[in-house]
Amino acid sequence: MSTVAPTVTVVVPGTHLMAELLGPRDEYLRRVEESFPDVAVTVRGNEITCNGPRSHQVGRLFEELVLLLQSGERLDQSVMDRSIVMVRAEQRPSSVLTDDILKGARGRMVRPKTAGQKRYVDAIRENTITFGIGPAGTGKSWLAVAMAVQALHARQVQRIVLTRPAVEAGERLGFLPGDLMAKIDPYLRPLYDALYDMVDPEAAMKLIERQTIEVAPLAFMRGRTLNNSFIILDEAQNTTPEQMKMFLTRIGFGSKVVVTGDVSQIDVPDGRSGLVGLEKKLGSIDSLGFVYLDGSDVVRHRIVADIVAAYERATVADAKRASTRKSSS
Repeated sequence: MSTVAPTVTVVVPGTHLMAELLGPRDEYLRRVEESFPDVAVTVRGNEITCNGPRSHQVGRLFEELVLLLQSGERLDQSVMDRSIVMVRAEQRPSSVLTDDILKGARGRMVRPKTAGQKRYVDAIRENTITFGIGPAGTGKSWLAVAMAVQALHARQVQRIVLTRPAVEAGERLGFLPGDLMAKIDPYLRPLYDALYDMVDPEAAMKLIERQTIEVAPLAFMRGRTLNNSFIILDEAQNTTPEQMKMFLTRIGFGSKVVVTGDVSQIDVPDGRSGLVGLEKKLGSIDSLGFVYLDGSDVVRHRIVADIVAAYERATVADAKRASTRKSSS
Protein backbone atom coordinates (compact mmCIF):
# COMPACT_ATOMS: atom_id res chain seq x y z
CA MET A 1 0.00 0.00 0.00
CA SER A 2 1.57 3.31 -1.07
CA THR A 3 1.49 6.37 1.16
CA VAL A 4 0.92 9.87 -0.14
CA ALA A 5 3.71 12.32 0.69
CA PRO A 6 2.42 15.17 2.89
CA THR A 7 2.01 18.63 1.39
CA VAL A 8 2.62 21.82 3.34
CA THR A 9 1.86 25.32 2.07
CA VAL A 10 3.36 28.48 3.56
CA VAL A 11 1.81 31.85 2.74
CA VAL A 12 4.38 34.65 2.88
CA PRO A 13 2.89 38.02 3.92
CA GLY A 14 4.16 40.46 1.31
CA THR A 15 6.18 40.34 -1.89
CA HIS A 16 9.08 42.26 -0.28
CA LEU A 17 9.53 39.44 2.23
CA MET A 18 9.26 36.90 -0.57
CA ALA A 19 12.19 38.40 -2.44
CA GLU A 20 14.38 38.41 0.68
CA LEU A 21 13.28 34.88 1.59
CA LEU A 22 14.26 33.35 -1.74
CA GLY A 23 17.50 35.33 -1.96
CA PRO A 24 19.28 36.92 -4.92
CA ARG A 25 18.59 34.79 -8.00
CA ASP A 26 16.77 32.29 -5.74
CA GLU A 27 20.08 31.44 -4.04
CA TYR A 28 18.48 30.65 -0.64
CA LEU A 29 15.72 28.59 -2.23
CA ARG A 30 18.33 26.42 -3.94
CA ARG A 31 20.15 26.01 -0.61
CA VAL A 32 16.95 24.67 0.96
CA GLU A 33 16.39 22.29 -1.95
CA GLU A 34 19.96 21.00 -1.65
CA SER A 35 19.52 20.44 2.08
CA PHE A 36 16.20 18.60 1.69
CA PRO A 37 16.54 16.73 -1.63
CA ASP A 38 13.52 14.52 -0.86
CA VAL A 39 11.18 17.55 -0.74
CA ALA A 40 9.87 19.29 -3.86
CA VAL A 41 9.49 23.04 -3.32
CA THR A 42 7.18 25.03 -5.60
CA VAL A 43 6.81 28.81 -5.51
CA ARG A 44 3.72 30.56 -6.91
CA GLY A 45 3.22 34.21 -6.07
CA ASN A 46 3.58 34.53 -2.31
CA GLU A 47 2.86 30.83 -1.63
CA ILE A 48 5.51 28.17 -1.08
CA THR A 49 4.35 24.55 -1.39
CA CYS A 50 6.46 21.71 -0.01
CA ASN A 51 5.80 18.11 -0.95
CA GLY A 52 7.79 15.14 0.33
CA PRO A 53 8.64 13.06 3.41
CA ARG A 54 10.12 16.04 5.30
CA SER A 55 7.78 18.71 3.97
CA HIS A 56 6.76 19.65 7.54
CA GLN A 57 10.40 20.52 8.34
CA VAL A 58 10.83 22.58 5.18
CA GLY A 59 7.52 24.35 5.80
CA ARG A 60 8.58 25.16 9.35
CA LEU A 61 11.95 26.38 8.06
CA PHE A 62 10.27 28.90 5.76
CA GLU A 63 7.93 29.99 8.58
CA GLU A 64 10.92 30.55 10.87
CA LEU A 65 12.77 32.50 8.17
CA VAL A 66 9.72 34.74 7.71
CA LEU A 67 9.68 35.42 11.47
CA LEU A 68 13.38 36.32 11.32
CA LEU A 69 12.78 38.76 8.47
CA GLN A 70 9.82 40.33 10.27
CA SER A 71 12.02 40.86 13.36
CA GLY A 72 14.56 42.79 11.27
CA GLU A 73 17.14 40.02 10.85
CA ARG A 74 18.85 40.01 7.45
CA LEU A 75 19.24 36.68 5.76
CA ASP A 76 22.60 35.57 4.42
CA GLN A 77 24.21 32.22 3.68
CA SER A 78 25.38 31.71 7.27
CA VAL A 79 21.94 32.49 8.73
CA MET A 80 20.38 30.08 6.25
CA ASP A 81 22.81 27.29 7.13
CA ARG A 82 22.35 27.76 10.88
CA SER A 83 18.55 27.88 10.50
CA ILE A 84 18.56 24.63 8.51
CA VAL A 85 20.66 22.90 11.18
CA MET A 86 18.35 24.13 13.96
CA VAL A 87 15.12 23.13 12.21
CA ARG A 88 16.53 19.66 11.56
CA ALA A 89 17.19 19.42 15.32
CA GLU A 90 13.60 20.54 16.07
CA GLN A 91 14.81 23.92 17.32
CA ARG A 92 13.42 27.38 16.55
CA PRO A 93 15.80 29.82 14.82
CA SER A 94 13.39 32.69 15.48
CA SER A 95 13.87 32.30 19.25
CA VAL A 96 17.66 31.92 18.98
CA LEU A 97 18.73 34.46 16.39
CA THR A 98 16.55 37.33 17.69
CA ASP A 99 17.82 37.30 21.29
CA ASP A 100 19.37 40.79 21.49
CA ILE A 101 22.21 41.17 23.99
CA LEU A 102 23.52 44.63 23.11
CA LYS A 103 24.50 46.80 20.17
CA GLY A 104 28.20 46.33 19.46
CA ALA A 105 30.84 48.97 18.73
CA ARG A 106 30.18 48.73 14.98
CA GLY A 107 26.44 49.24 15.41
CA ARG A 108 25.50 45.59 14.81
CA MET A 109 23.33 43.77 17.33
CA VAL A 110 25.16 41.06 19.27
CA ARG A 111 23.07 37.88 19.38
CA PRO A 112 23.61 34.15 19.87
CA LYS A 113 24.01 32.40 16.53
CA THR A 114 23.29 28.78 17.46
CA ALA A 115 21.00 26.91 19.86
CA GLY A 116 24.04 26.04 21.99
CA GLN A 117 25.01 29.69 22.24
CA LYS A 118 21.42 30.53 23.23
CA ARG A 119 21.61 27.96 26.07
CA TYR A 120 24.91 29.52 27.13
CA VAL A 121 23.51 33.08 27.19
CA ASP A 122 20.40 31.94 29.09
CA ALA A 123 22.60 30.11 31.63
CA ILE A 124 24.64 33.28 32.22
CA ARG A 125 21.42 35.21 32.84
CA GLU A 126 20.05 32.62 35.26
CA ASN A 127 23.14 31.59 37.26
CA THR A 128 25.66 33.27 39.53
CA ILE A 129 28.46 31.13 38.04
CA THR A 130 28.37 29.68 34.52
CA PHE A 131 30.97 27.38 32.98
CA GLY A 132 31.08 27.54 29.16
CA ILE A 133 33.11 24.61 27.84
CA GLY A 134 33.78 23.94 24.17
CA PRO A 135 36.20 24.18 21.24
CA ALA A 136 37.63 27.24 19.55
CA GLY A 137 35.23 29.39 17.57
CA THR A 138 32.09 28.68 19.60
CA GLY A 139 31.88 32.24 20.95
CA LYS A 140 32.51 31.38 24.60
CA SER A 141 34.63 34.44 25.43
CA TRP A 142 32.96 36.78 22.95
CA LEU A 143 29.45 36.20 24.30
CA ALA A 144 30.67 36.33 27.90
CA VAL A 145 32.21 39.77 27.28
CA ALA A 146 28.99 40.89 25.56
CA MET A 147 26.94 39.80 28.58
CA ALA A 148 29.38 41.60 30.88
CA VAL A 149 29.15 44.88 28.95
CA GLN A 150 25.35 44.59 28.85
CA ALA A 151 25.27 44.09 32.63
CA LEU A 152 27.52 47.15 33.10
CA HIS A 153 25.31 49.29 30.84
CA ALA A 154 22.23 48.12 32.76
CA ARG A 155 24.00 48.99 36.06
CA GLN A 156 23.56 45.43 37.29
CA VAL A 157 27.27 45.49 38.18
CA GLN A 158 29.74 48.29 38.92
CA ARG A 159 32.72 46.87 37.05
CA ILE A 160 33.99 44.13 34.78
CA VAL A 161 37.00 41.96 35.57
CA LEU A 162 38.54 40.00 32.69
CA THR A 163 41.23 37.49 33.59
CA ARG A 164 43.05 34.45 32.26
CA PRO A 165 46.06 32.36 33.29
CA ALA A 166 49.34 33.44 31.69
CA VAL A 167 50.14 29.97 30.36
CA GLU A 168 50.61 29.14 26.70
CA ALA A 169 52.09 26.30 24.67
CA GLY A 170 55.79 26.63 23.87
CA GLU A 171 56.40 30.09 25.35
CA ARG A 172 56.57 31.54 28.85
CA LEU A 173 56.50 35.08 30.22
CA GLY A 174 60.28 35.24 30.75
CA PHE A 175 60.93 34.92 27.02
CA LEU A 176 58.91 38.05 26.18
CA PRO A 177 60.41 41.59 26.20
CA GLY A 178 59.43 44.44 28.51
CA ASP A 179 58.19 44.85 32.08
CA LEU A 180 55.60 42.62 33.73
CA MET A 181 52.54 44.26 32.12
CA ALA A 182 54.22 44.23 28.70
CA LYS A 183 54.92 40.52 29.13
CA ILE A 184 51.34 39.83 30.21
CA ASP A 185 49.66 41.87 27.46
CA PRO A 186 49.87 39.23 24.66
CA TYR A 187 48.14 36.70 26.90
CA LEU A 188 45.27 39.10 27.55
CA ARG A 189 44.98 40.31 23.95
CA PRO A 190 42.03 38.00 23.03
CA LEU A 191 40.01 39.56 25.85
CA TYR A 192 40.85 43.07 24.60
CA ASP A 193 39.77 42.04 21.08
CA ALA A 194 36.39 40.83 22.35
CA LEU A 195 35.98 43.99 24.43
CA TYR A 196 36.68 46.26 21.45
CA ASP A 197 33.93 44.45 19.51
CA MET A 198 31.45 45.54 22.19
CA VAL A 199 32.76 48.99 23.14
CA ASP A 200 34.44 51.66 21.03
CA PRO A 201 38.22 51.33 21.66
CA GLU A 202 38.54 54.91 22.93
CA ALA A 203 35.61 54.46 25.34
CA ALA A 204 37.01 51.08 26.41
CA MET A 205 40.39 52.64 27.26
CA LYS A 206 38.66 55.28 29.41
CA LEU A 207 36.78 52.53 31.27
CA ILE A 208 40.07 50.66 31.78
CA GLU A 209 41.82 53.83 33.02
CA ARG A 210 39.01 54.36 35.57
CA GLN A 211 39.25 50.65 36.47
CA THR A 212 35.58 50.17 35.60
CA ILE A 213 36.99 47.44 33.36
CA GLU A 214 40.00 45.56 34.68
CA VAL A 215 42.03 43.20 32.52
CA ALA A 216 44.54 41.20 34.55
CA PRO A 217 46.25 37.82 34.78
CA LEU A 218 44.78 35.25 37.14
CA ALA A 219 47.68 35.57 39.59
CA PHE A 220 46.48 39.11 40.39
CA MET A 221 43.19 37.71 41.79
CA ARG A 222 44.77 36.13 44.88
CA GLY A 223 43.72 37.69 48.18
CA ARG A 224 40.90 39.77 46.68
CA THR A 225 37.12 39.74 47.18
CA LEU A 226 35.22 40.90 44.11
CA ASN A 227 31.84 42.49 44.92
CA ASN A 228 29.30 43.90 42.42
CA SER A 229 31.44 42.69 39.52
CA PHE A 230 31.02 40.69 36.34
CA ILE A 231 34.08 38.43 36.30
CA ILE A 232 35.23 36.36 33.32
CA LEU A 233 37.92 33.71 33.63
CA ASP A 234 39.04 32.83 30.11
CA GLU A 235 41.13 29.80 29.03
CA ALA A 236 40.29 28.10 32.34
CA GLN A 237 41.63 24.75 31.12
CA ASN A 238 45.08 26.20 31.86
CA THR A 239 44.39 26.77 35.54
CA THR A 240 45.59 24.29 38.13
CA PRO A 241 43.01 22.86 40.58
CA GLU A 242 44.49 25.15 43.24
CA GLN A 243 44.13 28.24 41.02
CA MET A 244 40.53 27.34 40.14
CA LYS A 245 39.62 27.01 43.83
CA MET A 246 41.37 30.31 44.57
CA PHE A 247 39.46 32.06 41.78
CA LEU A 248 36.01 30.69 42.64
CA THR A 249 36.42 31.75 46.26
CA ARG A 250 37.10 35.40 45.24
CA ILE A 251 33.42 35.92 44.41
CA GLY A 252 31.67 38.53 46.54
CA PHE A 253 28.13 39.88 46.87
CA GLY A 254 26.29 41.10 43.78
CA SER A 255 28.75 39.45 41.40
CA LYS A 256 28.34 37.18 38.40
CA VAL A 257 31.03 34.87 37.03
CA VAL A 258 31.61 33.18 33.67
CA VAL A 259 34.38 30.60 33.30
CA THR A 260 35.30 29.55 29.76
CA GLY A 261 37.61 26.81 28.57
CA ASP A 262 38.44 24.07 26.07
CA VAL A 263 39.53 20.80 27.68
CA SER A 264 41.11 19.69 24.39
CA GLN A 265 43.72 22.49 24.64
CA ILE A 266 45.29 21.96 28.06
CA ASP A 267 48.78 23.50 28.30
CA VAL A 268 49.17 23.51 32.09
CA PRO A 269 52.20 21.49 33.31
CA ASP A 270 51.49 17.77 33.96
CA GLY A 271 47.98 18.22 32.52
CA ARG A 272 46.58 19.06 35.99
CA SER A 273 43.74 21.23 34.75
CA GLY A 274 41.42 22.90 37.23
CA LEU A 275 38.59 22.59 34.72
CA VAL A 276 38.68 18.82 34.28
CA GLY A 277 36.24 16.93 36.52
CA LEU A 278 34.87 20.15 37.98
CA GLU A 279 31.21 19.34 37.28
CA LYS A 280 31.45 16.24 39.50
CA LYS A 281 32.61 18.43 42.37
CA LEU A 282 30.33 21.43 41.87
CA GLY A 283 27.43 20.26 39.70
CA SER A 284 24.96 19.96 42.61
CA ILE A 285 25.38 23.58 43.75
CA ASP A 286 22.44 25.93 43.11
CA SER A 287 22.94 28.98 40.82
CA LEU A 288 25.87 27.26 39.14
CA GLY A 289 25.55 25.91 35.59
CA PHE A 290 27.63 24.04 33.01
CA VAL A 291 27.03 24.53 29.27
CA TYR A 292 28.87 22.37 26.74
CA LEU A 293 29.32 23.67 23.20
CA ASP A 294 30.51 21.58 20.25
CA GLY A 295 31.36 21.76 16.56
CA SER A 296 27.78 22.69 15.64
CA ASP A 297 28.23 25.93 17.61
CA VAL A 298 31.35 27.08 15.75
CA VAL A 299 30.60 30.40 14.07
CA ARG A 300 33.92 31.07 12.37
CA HIS A 301 34.78 30.01 8.82
CA ARG A 302 33.13 26.71 7.92
CA ILE A 303 36.55 25.03 7.73
CA VAL A 304 36.97 25.65 11.50
CA ALA A 305 33.80 23.65 12.20
CA ASP A 306 35.10 20.87 9.93
CA ILE A 307 38.45 20.85 11.77
CA VAL A 308 36.73 20.70 15.17
CA ALA A 309 34.49 17.86 13.98
CA ALA A 310 37.50 15.93 12.67
CA TYR A 311 39.29 16.26 16.02
CA GLU A 312 36.13 15.17 17.87
CA ARG A 313 35.86 12.05 15.68
CA ALA A 314 39.54 11.27 16.25
CA THR A 315 39.13 11.63 20.02
CA VAL A 316 36.17 9.21 20.03
CA ALA A 317 38.08 6.72 17.87
CA ASP A 318 41.14 6.90 20.16
CA ALA A 319 38.95 6.31 23.22
CA LYS A 320 37.35 3.26 21.58
CA ARG A 321 40.76 1.82 20.65
CA ALA A 322 42.05 2.38 24.19
CA SER A 323 38.97 0.68 25.61
CA THR A 324 39.41 -2.29 23.25
CA ARG A 325 43.08 -2.68 24.19
CA LYS A 326 42.22 -2.53 27.90
CA SER A 327 39.46 -5.15 27.63
CA SER A 328 41.62 -7.53 25.60
CA SER A 329 44.63 -7.34 27.94
